[in-house]
Amino acid sequence: TSMAAIGPGFAAGTYVATVTAESVNINKNRDSEEVLFTAKVGSTYEVLEDCGDGWMKVRVHDTEGYLPVSENAVVEEAEEGEIAMIQKEARESSASYKRQQLADYALQFVGGPYQYGGSDPHTGVDCSGFTRYVYQHGAGITLNRSSRGQALQGKEISADQMRPGDLLFYGSKSNIDHVAMYIGEGKIVHASTERTGITISNWNYRNPVKIRSIME
Repeated sequence: TSMAAIGPGFAAGTYVATVTAESVNINKNRDSEEVLFTAKVGSTYEVLEDCGDGWMKVRVHDTEGYLPVSENAVVEEAEEGEIAMIQKEARESSASYKRQQLADYALQFVGGPYQYGGSDPHTGVDCSGFTRYVYQHGAGITLNRSSRGQALQGKEISADQMRPGDLLFYGSKSNIDHVAMYIGEGKIVHASTERTGITISNWNYRNPVKIRSIME
């Protein structure tokens, strides 16, 4: 389908753009160079609007961006059910993207100081102060102050369901005394001890007594 064949007033949700270039930047605004996301070859996006001049407004994760289609992508009519599938994949990739962003946000504090009762990783935090700070500033989610309080939030999951951003709790079932955040590939980041400060460990360096998923 050529661009001209779409026509200016087509309904959103009827066309999809498939990236044919090795990679192409999807911009936040049509007239700015600010990159929202770099799309890889084969990625498919729901087209929301034909903006003219070879620009298409597309849905990216849970927001919108502008894709320069000329020589970068092909636009075709969506097959039945394709948009729903793309939207489902977009929701899932958006959730995992946000989780990875949260893990990356937490990792910038590795090497920071441990301080009992501390609440800011720049000056010193304890385990629950660290997870609380990361969630508040990295995801806009408010956690309870203590590791015991945080163990009551979200939903319980098993070790094989862990994704970046999930919280692992250590101690005993009746007395949780430590919390860490999963960052993927079997690793956690946590404000561990005064000696180590904020550090990365294997998730099972101690046996977690509870694992909670706070994000969707």
